[in-house]
Formats: sequence, structure tokens, C-alpha cells
Amino acid sequence: MPNYEDIFNKLVEQYSEQLYWHVRGIISSSHEDADDLLQDIFIKVWRGLPNFRGDSGYFTWLWRIATNEALMYLRKKKVRAALQFQSLDAKAERVIDADPWFDGDAAERELSKAVASLPDRQRGVFTMRYYQDLSYEDISKITGTSVGALKASYFHATKKIRERIKDFEAY
Repeated sequence: MPNYEDIFNKLVEQYSEQLYWHVRGIISSSHEDADDLLQDIFIKVWRGLPNFRGDSGYFTWLWRIATNEALMYLRKKKVRAALQFQSLDAKAERVIDADPWFDGDAAERELSKAVASLPDRQRGVFTMRYYQDLSYEDISKITGTSVGALKASYFHATKKIRERIKDFEAY
């Protein structure tokens, strides 16, 4: 019988920081929101650990849980924003501008805003490919999406980002 507590503690120790930045990149939200979501993810991991079959590695399993939870968080947030007649893109930009944890320069801030404005799936693919340097094959395992569809999403995401920051590059 495996010691789930030891396995869980090792997963938390090994992957907490990477998962935090993965989630933060997808939700483009505050440190507190990403941190809360990370806790929810690890609760789900703890509950699911006894059922982990090992069909994939822990990395892939954790990233799939984190990606799904981040996308679910965004869907809930969009519903709330719609009910309050707010734009999530504008709110994400305000969060980036006001974030005391953001330590990048103006170009990085504009890139973060451009990424925040992407549709959820494109943002997730872009974050995993660009920031985390994951292969399309790994992203495919995490998301359950074909490599071809991921390449198309990444292409469209980079095109939108280039379009969004082209005016900034002129300065």
C-alpha cells in the first residue's frame, strides 16, 4: 500500500511553484486568486491520489488537473462578469497594472496584457508553450487535444499578440 501522504508531500514540494505560474498564466489574475486556485488544485490532487493509475506521469496528471481547474475558474468568472456587465479583459488588464508582484518592464507588462486578452484555450496553450516551454506532445497529453489543433491555437495566439503589441513596439 503506497504512502499517499509522502507522495502528496513530494508532489507539493516538487511542483507547487511551477503549477502556481502555470495557473497564474492562464487566469491572468492576482497572486491571491492564483494561490487560492493552487490550493484547490492540491485538494483535488489529494482526493484523487488513491485513484491515480499511472497511465501518465505525475507531471501530466497535475498539469491536466491544473489546466482544467484554471479553465473552470475562468468560466465561472466570465459568468459572474456577464451578470455584472463587466469585461473580463479590461479587468485582467487592471489586475496586471495594479499587481505588486509584477516585476517586469513595460514590454513584459504589455505582453502580459496581450496574453490576458486571449481566449481561454489559446491563453492556456500559449502559456504552456511559450512560458513553460512544453512540447506540443506534452500539451496534447495534458489537454487531450491533438498536436495539430494545438499548433493552430498557438499560431492564432501569437498572431493576436503580435497585433496587440505592434503599436507598443513602435515606441
